[in-house]
Amino acid sequence: MWRAGRVLTLRLTARGEARLCSSNPPKPSSSSSQSNSSPRSQEEKRRRRREREEAILSSQHSNAEDEAVKWGEKQKIVYTAQTPPGTKKDTSLLFPSSYCPEYVESSWYQWWEKEGFFRPEQHERLSHSVDQTFALCIPPPNVTGTLHLGHALTVAVEDALVRWRRMQGYRVLWVPGCDHAGIATQTVVERRLLRDRGKRRQDFTRKQFLREVWKWKNETGEEIYHQLRKLGASLDWSRACFTMDPVFSRAVTEAFVRLSDSGLIYRSEALVNWSCALESAISDIEVDSKELSGQTMLSVPGYEDKVEFGTMLTFAYPLEGHDGEVAVSTTRPETMLGDVAVAVHPDDPRYQAVHGKQCRHPFTNRLLPIITDSMVDMELGTGAVKVTPAHDHADFLLSQRHSLPRLTVIGGDGTMTPPCGQWLEGVKRFDARQLIVDALVEKRLFRGKKNHAMTLPVCSRSGDIIEPLLKKQWFVCCEEMAKKAIQAVEDGQLEILPHYYTKTWKNWLSNISDWCISRQLWWGHQIPAYQVEFPSSTDKQEEQWVWGQNEDEARQRAAVKYGVKPEDITLTQDTDVLDTWFSSGLFPFAMLGWPEQTTDLQRFYPSSILETGSDLIFFWVARMVMLGTELTGQLPFKQVLLHSLVRDKHGRKMSKSLGNVIDPLDVIHGVSLERLQEKVKEGNLDPRERLVAMEAQKKDFPKGIPQCGTDALRFALCSHKMQGEDISLSISQVLSCRHFCNKMWQTLRFTLGVLGDNTTPVGTLEETSALSSLDRWICSRLYSTVVECEQAFEAYELHAVTSALYSFWVHSLCDVYMEYVKPVLLQQEEGAVFHTEHSVRARQVATSILYHCVSTSLALLSPFMPFITEELWQRLLPFRPGAAAQTTLCLQPYPCSSQLAHWHFPEEERDFLLVQEVIRVARSLRAQCGMTKEKPAMWAVCSPSQAKVLLHFGSAVWTLSRISSLHIYSTPPPAGSLIGVVDHTCQLHLHIQSGMNIDKRMLQLSQRRDKLVPKLEKVLSRVRSPDYLTKVPAHVRQQMDTKTSALQQELKTIEDQLKVLQQTQTTQ
Repeated sequence: MWRAGRVLTLRLTARGEARLCSSNPPKPSSSSSQSNSSPRSQEEKRRRRREREEAILSSQHSNAEDEAVKWGEKQKIVYTAQTPPGTKKDTSLLFPSSYCPEYVESSWYQWWEKEGFFRPEQHERLSHSVDQTFALCIPPPNVTGTLHLGHALTVAVEDALVRWRRMQGYRVLWVPGCDHAGIATQTVVERRLLRDRGKRRQDFTRKQFLREVWKWKNETGEEIYHQLRKLGASLDWSRACFTMDPVFSRAVTEAFVRLSDSGLIYRSEALVNWSCALESAISDIEVDSKELSGQTMLSVPGYEDKVEFGTMLTFAYPLEGHDGEVAVSTTRPETMLGDVAVAVHPDDPRYQAVHGKQCRHPFTNRLLPIITDSMVDMELGTGAVKVTPAHDHADFLLSQRHSLPRLTVIGGDGTMTPPCGQWLEGVKRFDARQLIVDALVEKRLFRGKKNHAMTLPVCSRSGDIIEPLLKKQWFVCCEEMAKKAIQAVEDGQLEILPHYYTKTWKNWLSNISDWCISRQLWWGHQIPAYQVEFPSSTDKQEEQWVWGQNEDEARQRAAVKYGVKPEDITLTQDTDVLDTWFSSGLFPFAMLGWPEQTTDLQRFYPSSILETGSDLIFFWVARMVMLGTELTGQLPFKQVLLHSLVRDKHGRKMSKSLGNVIDPLDVIHGVSLERLQEKVKEGNLDPRERLVAMEAQKKDFPKGIPQCGTDALRFALCSHKMQGEDISLSISQVLSCRHFCNKMWQTLRFTLGVLGDNTTPVGTLEETSALSSLDRWICSRLYSTVVECEQAFEAYELHAVTSALYSFWVHSLCDVYMEYVKPVLLQQEEGAVFHTEHSVRARQVATSILYHCVSTSLALLSPFMPFITEELWQRLLPFRPGAAAQTTLCLQPYPCSSQLAHWHFPEEERDFLLVQEVIRVARSLRAQCGMTKEKPAMWAVCSPSQAKVLLHFGSAVWTLSRISSLHIYSTPPPAGSLIGVVDHTCQLHLHIQSGMNIDKRMLQLSQRRDKLVPKLEKVLSRVRSPDYLTKVPAHVRQQMDTKTSALQQELKTIEDQLKVLQQTQTTQ
């Protein structure tokens, strides 16, 4: 089920005739697109796609991208301890020198699963448990498929939320499931039987074939569950749910019976999207839209030669009893045998004289009335429309308005039917196309052919061209249920996030049509409806149907309904199965045991949230809301969180039909380019798409994909803003997250080294108080980070959580605090960071602070990076002050700001921003003159308030700027010092005694000046604009004034430095 939605445009663009349009169009069939794109937008899509393909096939690509994907093989470290599956990993082994995902991710998941850490029952054992529930289901993937990065995003997001709530003490249930995927599964098994045994489905009885499907499912159906485990998904596997399981199947039958009893399911004849290769109706999700710019030869199942598409043919219908003709255009001449009328616009001056007249069909001799309808587009084609109600959705609606007959000329197997005449009967539809064109030419009625851009609907399972056919099917009446779904959102009972989808929700549901739920398959839930026949009746009667939980119940219902004895009734169950989306729509409550009032149903229904891709809002989300409300009397969930689609680096949606999907396991374990190319060749792509896909791989992954690990992949996926634009994920981003994992690893190596040498136990969080100014700063930064995480998690802004955690670990903990305390922690006193009398106490405090910063950060990161955080937390465990609340990090309390309130020093955080800028400028000056070990003196010329801050953080400035002394308001800076500008009120003077390359420094200053001059000119031009004072807000003007002063001051400083350097050069 877990597939990206595809738009199907059947009504107008598929035929290319003069089409109907209106400001209030009729409701399209629920098995066709609900939002047909305009020709302009379709053309724009085609243009963008061509541009992307040409860019891929072009030899030109940016050097920046080349640099981004460069990587080298890392040393692989293997976990070798004898650890039987399900037992805890041994973390007492020697700590490896570098991070290796293969080592880190070994053994943990089996232990978590065996210990039942992911089951809601463990909630009662939590010391920090709260009486709140968090429940959701995973969008059940198809049993036939494998996950790609789009699915990995869903898993990463949902697991982060699940692990966060579990650590907060909630009773958490996350149910895994798998969809039986009717069409996809049946197709896979049929192909396998044909390949392995040379047999077709029709060579088996239904029972025998279903036995083969179950055999295949049991052999291969665990692949997706394996992927989910490798992704670290903390699902409750004891409640895993398959939509064909007996309990679930009973729920499906109950739903059908209840909806039929209430009149919401009915049987009717209507047009459906039909796959002739599968001989079944299919849903929107099984349809791909293939964009054609003009004449295109395509391979079609069942045809030896390629078939022509993307052309429009024009032919004439002779007027009956009059001279003249009416010309019509079509992209599907084979359907003209089913034409029952010609439609024109009542105001079209070209056809005023033929209103009410008739045309003679050249092959059937049938008379076709010329009707008028204001929805005909006079500007398109010839302005006259051939009307084929049994093979076109728009024409079907025309036939309803004008009481026209509906003549089926193409059968379910894709061959022409008897009404076409003996010369066409049994001929395959696209072979008949050429025969009809030849016959039109012979009768001198053919008027030409031209290229025509169009959207061709293609069955994603078989590659067949979709044929709209008129069939008797079962339908769900959606109008009233849709109104309730709209009302639920408007009343605030159901929240859709992001909120802008609320409008989409209302628009779609307001124009919904009834839903065809019949599928002509063997694999699936056989419809529990039975046709009733009476042996004594000889007249051919209208179909009579009953339904029931089983045949016995249906027989009793029929006896009551028709007033006959049960034994006098013959029942025949409908051979069709239900649309897979019908059973998927029941998932939130059927997975909990509905219709039985199970303990799980009472405790976990409705679910807390439904998280899924935005492309499933109609196919799945809306149907769950409608069915859940109708069958349980409750909304199935309180919130819907929709994430964006994942696209490749070239902006294309990841799709099997494009050959650009990436298996998350290939990112986790790494894969060669050769294997990636083999996977494309194994797919069912046409030659051009295969070429584009393989060329894109060569450019994107010239050396394959490096081993990145699960934690890096999950962190990278969650680092994107999921509620907004589509996500364009590149492997280089995942690789940078692997580098972050190594940063974490090295931080732990350092921390464990400090802790191992420490003779005094680490103090508890509550009793640890900061001593130095930088101690207070890092403590406050941790507090602020926890606050950011709390707020962002509550708002489902996971990218903000990951950003805050990355920033704290890398930029605050590693780049600043650890560099600052290394001298004292490693007992290197040459930096004189602390006074001697305080050194022992300072070391104890710094050790405790470092420990708590690291252990708290690991807990904060755990929902995103479960493997590395568990590995590192377990290695810290022996040094923990007091006993741990749980044996695993994933059940530890999630850090909360209230526990860290005594570590909040907002003024320290605010003031240290200046210190960081001073350190940055000082290091830049050192780098410019090539300093490595030297520690020069530095002067700061600044405002009194800045001077106070720099003195307060003096030791941090000395240590991190690598200077020997800091002078403020003392002796003037020596002449010839290097000058750096911090802001318009603060300058640094670095005294360089010797060894500076004057020419190099002058070149650097000149280049910097050349960059600053245009920036200043741009700012000044804005400031000097006529309405600047009246239109620009005061706070913005203040920012601009500050920016102007800083640029002017830095330019003046550069000019002064250049003069000094020129004088120095002259004297030398």
